[in-house]
Amino acid sequence: MLDFSKLTKKRPEKKLRRILKKTGGRNAQGKITVRHIGGRQKRFYRVVDFKRDKYEIEASVIAIEYDPNRTANIALLEYEDKEKRYILAPENLNVGDKVISSRKVFRAGDGNAMQLKLIPSGMMVHNIELESGRGGVIARSAGMYAMIQSMEGGKAQLKLPSGEIRIVPDNCTATLGAMGNAVYRNVRLGKAGRMRHRGVRPTVTGKSMNPVDHPHGGGEGHQPIGLKGPKNVYGKKAYGVKTRKKHKRHSHLIIKRRKSKRQ
Repeated sequence: MLDFSKLTKKRPEKKLRRILKKTGGRNAQGKITVRHIGGRQKRFYRVVDFKRDKYEIEASVIAIEYDPNRTANIALLEYEDKEKRYILAPENLNVGDKVISSRKVFRAGDGNAMQLKLIPSGMMVHNIELESGRGGVIARSAGMYAMIQSMEGGKAQLKLPSGEIRIVPDNCTATLGAMGNAVYRNVRLGKAGRMRHRGVRPTVTGKSMNPVDHPHGGGEGHQPIGLKGPKNVYGKKAYGVKTRKKHKRHSHLIIKRRKSKRQ
């Protein structure tokens, strides 16, 4: 079970919420472009500050809140100029704590944000940028963190939660500490209805479909797929096939691939 005892506020801040529209997986023409999407409980989107670009101004944590759009909780900050922002809540952040974003010196404390070149090696960080000023994109889920291994030549070497080791420019911003709500990985949904509340429609195997719907479909009862190898619904090879583009922009920055058959 999830621990909601740390949550101190039920309703999201009005100025920091947006309408989240349902698409049903359909495009502007009404055609399904993404399968298995439909229904979903109505909810608001919370505007989270992934950039942490309000520098050298201290903020107080005034609430820890649940966010239905992500696995981690979020923290509501109030800055000295009375501006409020949401950030991802690290593991040891509590109401009343002070956090700051700095470009000048290292500031110890979970929830503080600064450039990688200011953070000592061996520290855990989350919400890491790949490009300076674009906002954090790595290690944002519940319980996730990356480890800073070394710093050399304007580059930081990070070990990511997947096991991948990659190089990131040291002027990119990261937040100290590990993400909170780590017990999320132990959640068991318990019934199909909870997936429907999330907007996930049922999935069936390809060989349970008709030939018009899937390459594996057809036959009387369940049969082998009758192909050299498995294919996805679009007829492309599936399982164990590398899907990462050969000439992707950041491929040369990856030192060690993640431990997975699918790349």
